[in-house]
Amino acid sequence: MNSPQQVCSPTRSLALLHSIHKPGLRASELNEKWSRLEAVLDRSQLSAILLQCNENIAWITAGQVEARVLIPGETAVTSLLLTRTGRKYYLAPNNEAPRLADEEFCDLEYEPVITPWHEDGVAAIHRLAGDGAIGTDHGLDGLTPVDMAPLRAPLTAAEVERFRWLAERTAAMTAEALAELEPGITEDQMSADVAQRLLAEGILPTVLLMAADDRIRKYKHAVSRGAVLERYGMLNLCARKWGLAVSITRFVHFGAPSQQLTDAFAACAEVNAKLLHASRSGATSAELYAVAENAYRIVGFPGEEQFHHQGGPAGYMEREWIATPKGQQTLTETEVLAWNPSIRGAKVEDTALLHNGAVEVLTLTPSLPQITTTIEGIAYPSADLLIR
Repeated sequence: MNSPQQVCSPTRSLALLHSIHKPGLRASELNEKWSRLEAVLDRSQLSAILLQCNENIAWITAGQVEARVLIPGETAVTSLLLTRTGRKYYLAPNNEAPRLADEEFCDLEYEPVITPWHEDGVAAIHRLAGDGAIGTDHGLDGLTPVDMAPLRAPLTAAEVERFRWLAERTAAMTAEALAELEPGITEDQMSADVAQRLLAEGILPTVLLMAADDRIRKYKHAVSRGAVLERYGMLNLCARKWGLAVSITRFVHFGAPSQQLTDAFAACAEVNAKLLHASRSGATSAELYAVAENAYRIVGFPGEEQFHHQGGPAGYMEREWIATPKGQQTLTETEVLAWNPSIRGAKVEDTALLHNGAVEVLTLTPSLPQITTTIEGIAYPSADLLIR
């Protein structure tokens, strides 16, 4: 085992990560997550667990370690080995080790295990874990599969603070980009405009569904294909930082929209409000799906839920799970929600926080129109169509 000198280089991203937390909050988060992991090790009688997936590495390190090199890659350039005895290791090839030591793992008390870039390091995993079964979050021969998703909820107080920052910044940049759209811009240029703003803030766009006119009405996931905006434009995106993912969609229409489109936005807002109102600790995937199904029927669009999923809780995935007719997953007391009801070219999509029994929309865009729906005295805002 080689241990490169641990010289912390306070990168802008790491400095920001520490600055947005109240004193002690980060330590509390790390301790809470270790406790959840220990419970899995004990319950499954594992000697250690190997974490290879980006979302779980970000989760267990409180958002500090972003070891992604290949942007769409599921796994990172490092993996973590966490043992039942409390030892914590990061495994890395020699070509990645210096930066990981300086910029990712500084002050996290992980021991480095460095191997030549052309070796897989499997032997080191078994040597360090000792006797007993080893779990993993990503398929590897001889290791026991472990589902980490249930451990990522509920969110900690520190994660809520990071989500607030990320949602606020992403929403602001989306609103700015929408306000600058003009007829004649291409879908690819729309994607570039949004991505440039996000990347300049160290935020990674993970979904860029920018579409124009009839493509919005025809396709639920209108991946950019270079169409030219004439009257109707959509900015639909997901964005990540510190492993966390937020979602937002906004629309602009040049000239008066049709009554059908106006009515569809109003109906989407009603469905969105009912989903938010029903999002409470203990609510199941199937129950929430039924809420959407019933809401579409009430607003005059029965069966609309059959054409696209309605969303669900987010976190370290753009959707940790989605509401389905027979889904068994349940919401916890602190979750981030990303519902996305849609009707024939209209859609409402925001990132909201469920906490202390109340729901708060995190991606509000005050400069843009909104529809407010009140249910049992509680007001739920939904983004409306911007008309220019």
